[in-house]
Formats: sequence, C-alpha cells, structure tokens
Amino acid sequence: MLALRPNCECCNKDLPPQSTEAMICSFECTYCQDCAQTKLGGICPNCEGQLVMRPIRPMDKLQEFPASTERIHNPQACSGSAT
Repeated sequence: MLALRPNCECCNKDLPPQSTEAMICSFECTYCQDCAQTKLGGICPNCEGQLVMRPIRPMDKLQEFPASTERIHNPQACSGSAT
C-alpha cells in the first residue's frame, strides 16, 4: 500500500492525501508537480525512476488506511537535476 507521504521532498510543500499535485516514483519518493517538472525533468533524483501522478486514496479508506505523517525534505538531491 502506498505511504502517501505528506510533502514534497524538494520544496517541502504540503501534499495532503487528496492532492492532485503529488508525483511519485516506484519507491514512493514524493514531489509536487512543479518540482517534478521544472527541477527534476520527470525523473526521481534518488532512484532515477519516472515520476508519475500519485493516485488518490478514497476518503472512506483513509480512516482505515491513513496516509503517512513522515516528512522527508531533501532539497540537496533536487538541485541541478533537471534534464
């Protein structure tokens, strides 16, 4: 099950579970759409995998399967990574 991390690893922008701006790689590294496109060129700086839109978990499922509260902020990995 996806962790649905709460923020962008580059800019630390809040990305709540229902956000349509959240992008993830296959390892669930999480970025906002702006950072994913403008800073990263659609490629995760951690694993070099493709960044795709994160699916939205239905609200009724969030109660039983809540989103992660662990914030990961690693702006160093995002600088100078755009292709």
